[in-house]
This record gives sequence, structure tokens and C-alpha cells, in this order.
Amino acid sequence: MPRMVILLSCVMLQVCLGTVYAWSFFQTMLVRQLGWTFVETAIPFSLAIFFIGAAAAWAGTALPRLGPRKLALTGSILFCTGYFIASLALATDQLLLFYIGYGVIGGAGIGLGYVTPVATVAKWFPDRKGLATGTVVMGFGIGALLLSKLLAPVLVVYSDGDLQAVFLGLGVIFAAILLPVSLLLDDPPRGAIAPVASGPRTHEADNADVTARECLMTPQFFCMWIVFFCNIAAGISVISFQSPLLQDVWGLADPLLEPETLAAYGATLIAVSSVCNGVGRLLWGLLSDRLGRTTVFRILLGSQMVVFGVLMTEQNPWVFSILVCYVLLCFGGGFATMPSFIVDVFGNRRMSTLYGAILTAWAAAGIIGPLYVGYLKDQYPDRAVTYCFLIGIFMLGAGYIFTYLLNDDRVVIRRPTVEGTLRYFNIPVPRT
Repeated sequence: MPRMVILLSCVMLQVCLGTVYAWSFFQTMLVRQLGWTFVETAIPFSLAIFFIGAAAAWAGTALPRLGPRKLALTGSILFCTGYFIASLALATDQLLLFYIGYGVIGGAGIGLGYVTPVATVAKWFPDRKGLATGTVVMGFGIGALLLSKLLAPVLVVYSDGDLQAVFLGLGVIFAAILLPVSLLLDDPPRGAIAPVASGPRTHEADNADVTARECLMTPQFFCMWIVFFCNIAAGISVISFQSPLLQDVWGLADPLLEPETLAAYGATLIAVSSVCNGVGRLLWGLLSDRLGRTTVFRILLGSQMVVFGVLMTEQNPWVFSILVCYVLLCFGGGFATMPSFIVDVFGNRRMSTLYGAILTAWAAAGIIGPLYVGYLKDQYPDRAVTYCFLIGIFMLGAGYIFTYLLNDDRVVIRRPTVEGTLRYFNIPVPRT
């Protein structure tokens, strides 16, 4: 099979799964039509992100055993099933069933499918690994554009605003795309792709017999997890509510605007910011090759602290939108930089396992970020924007501090020995 077909299939898979980032398109509609609170509408997205991270962590270790086709097909089935269950939940007004369908089942499906395309194209394109994987990861970032400006608006018009029909239609459309695409995924036949000679493997031999568990217990991994979590939590709090937040800001700037017009402005922001999310995965990934991974994370976190400070009081909707797009640019940059960071620090040998483990930061951020914003919008509707970005500044500041405990050097893990322990405590070492 031509490897360009594999690349195209992987991109299509990621674009469809990445539509989860357009969740805020539905939030105001759910609040108005069903009377749900903003916290209640934040929970499905939080659950989805949590189960994306949890399922992706497991999929990273299961991919070599199950293969890309089985994992992608299973993830696609669960993702589409989540939309079908969500449609049923809306028809029967069962909030818990909606959580299970969209959040748990749909989120787990995205997690299983998320890690598969990146690992697969890396095997098919050893000569252009960075370009191929960057293209695939960018597809996930721009998925919200597909949903917010094409699929969802068309379905809303044809269903006369019936969200049950919208979710059912999305499930059918995604099934028609994802199931055939998933069947195309496979590893290259043995010997079909010529290996590319690699450069020098600095310190790789030093950790040749070190287990992934030992890497997970190092201070470096802990600090990387914290930095990754802080960048994601700040960004995902904006992603989950960017449409309602913009509608609040624009409503203050022009109180005469109709709700439908405000919703259209929110959908446009979702679309544009999703492009920034995707472009950021290429831009920051390339910059990290030149500037270093730690330096890039310091820029990401430090610059966002300034942006969040401006967003706290910004009342111009155009400036607000531009700054939100920059936050999404940095959000995508974290996902682009972290895989290479792990390879730099711990080596290639345990990359899939460690990257899967660090994606649990994505899961944790998915719970905390959207829920605190939803709580603020319910309890302090007039000051929610200010409080949201103030908390974001504290999170970004914590991550920025932890970057000074990191560097780009390879970690050399040495197991303790009896002789070393005796010398540490100044106990004479017996002569042999």
C-alpha cells in the first residue's frame, strides 16, 4: 500500500477525533435548551479529556502488541458509539447517560485512536519522521474547525436546532469516515521501508538496562509532568469555554447583538483558534529543535502569564479573540515539544511507555480546567472571565518555576550498589 495513503488515513483519523476541542460550540445551546448549568455542561468535556489521557496511556503500551488497525478500529467504534449514546441521552433528558456516552465511552475511543496514527506514520516515514508526525498531530489540533464551521452548523440548520438529531448525525458521519479509514492502518511490511541511519546516541548505553518504572520515579519525569500539566490545564480551561467567554465579552461590548449572532462569533473563534492549535504543533516543535525543549516551555508558560493578565480585564472582543488564539498556539506547542523532550531526556527505548504515562497530565488537566471555569460561570457570572484567567496565571507560574528544575540533557540513571551505599555513609569498604 502506498505510504501516502497511510499518511492521509492517519490525518483523517486525527481530524475527526480532534473535533472534541469544539465542545464549547454546544455548551450555550445545552444551557438554553435543556436548562443545564455550566458546571453540568463542563463535566462531559472534562470526562472526555480525562479518559482520552487514561486510554492513551494504556494504548501506548498496548500498540506494539495489538497493532494499529485493531486499536484504531476499536477507538473509532467507541468514539461513534459515544455520539449515539449522547443522542439517546438528549432525547430522554438523562444527564448521567450523556456523561457516560460522550465523556467516558467517546473519550476512551479518542484516547485509543490518538496514539495510533503518530506511531504508525513514524514507521512508514523514517526518512521524514518529523514532518510526517507533525502533520498528523496538527490534524488533531484543527479538528475543531471541521466541527464548528462545517458539520455542526449544517446539522443545526437541517435539524432546526434539535441537538438530539445533531449528535446522531455526527455519529453517523464519523462512522462513515473513521471505520473505513481505520481498516487501512497497518505497520509497513518487514523490509519494505529502508531504515535510516541514526546519529550518535549520546549516553544511550548508560541507560540500556534501566526500566521504564525507574524512569517514572526520577525527579526529572515528575517535573516534566508538572510543567506539561500546567500548560494543558491553562489552555484547556480556555478551550472548554472559549465560545461562552467570547459571547460574554462581546455581549458587554454590544448589548444589542442577538444570541444567534453571538453564537456565530463563538463558532468562528473555535474555528480560528483550532487552526492556531494545529499550527502551534508545527511551529513550536520546529523552534524546540533550535532553542531547546526547556527554553521553549519557559517561553510558552511565561508568555501566557502575560497574555492571561491582559485577558483578565480585556473588553475589546477582537483583542480578546487574538489573545485566545495565542493561548491555543501555545497549547498545541506543548503537545509538539513533549515527545521530543522525553526522547532527549530518557532515550528512544522507552518513549512510547513514558509518553503514555505523561499523557495522564492531560487527563488530570481535563478534569480540573473545565470544572473550575464552569463553577466560576455559575457562581460569579459577572466576574467569571477575570477569575478564570487569574487562576490560569497561578497555574502557569507554577509550571514556569518547575522549568528551572529541568534541562535538555540525557538523564543517566544509576542503580544503588552496596559499595556506593557504604561510601555514602563513610563506612569503610571491605577489600576483596
